[in-house]
Amino acid sequence: MNTSHHIAFIGGGNMASAIIGGLIRQGMAPEQFTVIEPFAETVAKLHRDFGITALPEATERLAQAEVVVWAVKPQVFSQAASPVMPHTRSALHLSVAAGIRSDSICRWLDTDRVVRSMPNTPALVGQGITGLFPCPNVSPADRARVEQIIGTTGQYLWVAQESHLDAVTALSGSGPAYVFYFLEAMTEAGVGMGLSAEQAYQLAVATFAGASSLAAASSESPEVLRQRVTSKGGTTYAALTSMEASGMKASFVKAIQAAEARARELGDEFGKA
Repeated sequence: MNTSHHIAFIGGGNMASAIIGGLIRQGMAPEQFTVIEPFAETVAKLHRDFGITALPEATERLAQAEVVVWAVKPQVFSQAASPVMPHTRSALHLSVAAGIRSDSICRWLDTDRVVRSMPNTPALVGQGITGLFPCPNVSPADRARVEQIIGTTGQYLWVAQESHLDAVTALSGSGPAYVFYFLEAMTEAGVGMGLSAEQAYQLAVATFAGASSLAAASSESPEVLRQRVTSKGGTTYAALTSMEASGMKASFVKAIQAAEARARELGDEFGKA
């Protein structure tokens, strides 16, 4: 990481903190960041965790930033953009706001150097996966800069169409919640079978982590990996047969499609200003 760069963050919450933490681990110093954050509790956390003194509102200090990371909630993006835009027209802008489309961002910020992204919360522990989409005038150097920034939080991939970010949102952006949902269910089942909550949760978390690592290391499909664990008439077969009978897979697919539809709605709802 080039330690001469200056990066601004509009919003200093969890995702901003994940990226800032990764950049600091790569060698950037607290004074290389400008963070605009109105909430006192978040300001205090940024100072405690990183030694960064955040500002409550946009100032001319933003003009130093070569990259501006937008880590605000989608419903306040257009309002937050207005005082920032005069200082940052020459910067590269990276948005981590769900649903807000690039045409809206470009209009609000009076620039066409915009990259949209969809990260997820495992970025907080350096295990995230982020989908990225560049506007047409984003240069190869700009893309490389974004990769440097996002790469500090985990993996990333570029999508060819902006609409694909809605699928990324539904699959991996919301995906950690699906995993936590299954962890809840597995823990509840374990307790019901006589294990302590701590034992059941430890088993469930380790099983998800181990199976994910096995899948990542294997060249075989999930279907083949599943079949290798499933002996006809055995315990795994009994569980999977019950899941199929209850329509679990179809319901799960339908749920992810509902998340994609909501991502599209967010773009329609909050991109009008």
